Order: sequence, then C-alpha cells, then structure tokens
Amino acid sequence: MMRWIVIVLCCLSVQLSAHEMKSAITKVLFNPRTGNVEIMHRFYVHDAEHAVKKLLDKSADLIAKQSTRDSFALYVSSHFQLKSDGQDLKLSLVGNELDGRFFWVYQEVAIPQHLTQLQLRHDSLQSLWPDQVNVVNIEGRGKVKTLKFTPEQQWQQVQFSK
Repeated sequence: MMRWIVIVLCCLSVQLSAHEMKSAITKVLFNPRTGNVEIMHRFYVHDAEHAVKKLLDKSADLIAKQSTRDSFALYVSSHFQLKSDGQDLKLSLVGNELDGRFFWVYQEVAIPQHLTQLQLRHDSLQSLWPDQVNVVNIEGRGKVKTLKFTPEQQWQQVQFSK
C-alpha cells in the first residue's frame, strides 16, 4: 500500500512541476500568397495572466479586459524583433485573441526582397521568469527551422538558401 502512495505522489509532483514550466511558442510563417511574414505568438493564458499583474498592475485582467490584452500584446511585440542584413524589419501588430488555454499575439511584415538570412530576438517574459523558454518555428522557406530562446541567448540567426 505504501508503495502505491509513493507512486501516486511521484506522479502528482511530475504534473505540478510540468505546469510550472514557463514557455511560449511562436510561428514565423513566410506566406507567398500574402507576400508577408506572418508571426503568431502563443502564450498560456495562465502565464500571461500572472505576467500582466506583474508588468501592468495587480488589477490587470487578461480575461475580462480588452485593454489588458492589448497592453500585453504591445509588450510581446516590443520583446520580439526581426532583422534582415542587420536592418530592423518594422513589424506591424495585427491583433490578439484569447483561444481556450492560449493567448495569441499576431504581427506581420512584408517579406524582404533578396532575403538570405534573418536575425531574431524573442525575450518575452524572461525578465520576469529566468526559466522562461521561447521557441520559434520558422516555416515557408525550406525545411522548418526551430530556435530556442533563453535569457542567455538574446539573438539568433537563420540562413536561407537562395
């Protein structure tokens, strides 16, 4: 009996520690139909809700207030950056939405001509939580490329074939 109790407690502790993992996933999609690079950031609502209370104020409410969602989207857009040949790409903030367990932030920019490489920065929430990991998947330019951003990796670069 004691053995089963230990097994159950171990399983519960694994579930609790998995919930504590801070992460966000971003898709950078080169869309030839629109001629844009479309960026979709996905955060867990739970993490975003805790973040806005620290970043904005204790009364911030991601679920109930569009103004809080807009403020968090602005925060995310200021912590994500793309450069081509060392030049900043001017990303437009398209919008945001709540979708079940996730909060989405959308950005876009026209696909640069003669693009051979791209530098990326994604440090959202890393000043709040040093264990925050931001994963970026780049699609639509050959094989999918995946980058993992931690506080130790401010900028990363990808190369594209001509």
